[in-house]
Amino acid sequence: MPFRKPHDKGRRQTSVTETMVAGASAATVTVEWDADQAVTQLYSEHYRPLVRLATLLVRDYATAEEVVQDAFVAMHKAWRRLRDPNKALSYLRQSVVNRARSVLRHRAVAEKHTPKAVPDVPSAEQGAMGQLERTAVIEALRSLPSRQREVIVLRYYGDLSEAQIADTLGISRGAVKSHSARGIAALRSALDQPT
Repeated sequence: MPFRKPHDKGRRQTSVTETMVAGASAATVTVEWDADQAVTQLYSEHYRPLVRLATLLVRDYATAEEVVQDAFVAMHKAWRRLRDPNKALSYLRQSVVNRARSVLRHRAVAEKHTPKAVPDVPSAEQGAMGQLERTAVIEALRSLPSRQREVIVLRYYGDLSEAQIADTLGISRGAVKSHSARGIAALRSALDQPT
């Protein structure tokens, strides 16, 4: 109960929530408002960086947007179960990485069972994307195993610490160091080769 001033003696304190929601539980409304407010703030501050992260992992902007939006929806639904709301961004990153992995697994299965088609003439959009993909760094990054690629992208593109990467990927800090070292060595080797 909040501290009352002497002139408030005898008056009942009414919260805005009680006034706005007749018959509804104030605790329910407050939790939902907190989730809405928190997710809205996280969305406005971190949506684009998370989409860029997902794009690097799934290599498709539209799919990356879906992955990130699904992660925000899932976080909003699970907001009450989130043990530490201060770790919501970490939860989002981990959710984006996990959903990106799921997309890649689904693609691999779909590509395995899809008949190979004769290549068509590339569209202008594919030509523009092809120009970006021709850089040696992106090609070398794509040749890495997925775990090494994820660690490298999170470390050097996402600018996350080893601890944050370990938390996002659900692995130990030692595994992060190991994957990072192997990934960098593989990138150096691929980039040092003449094209």
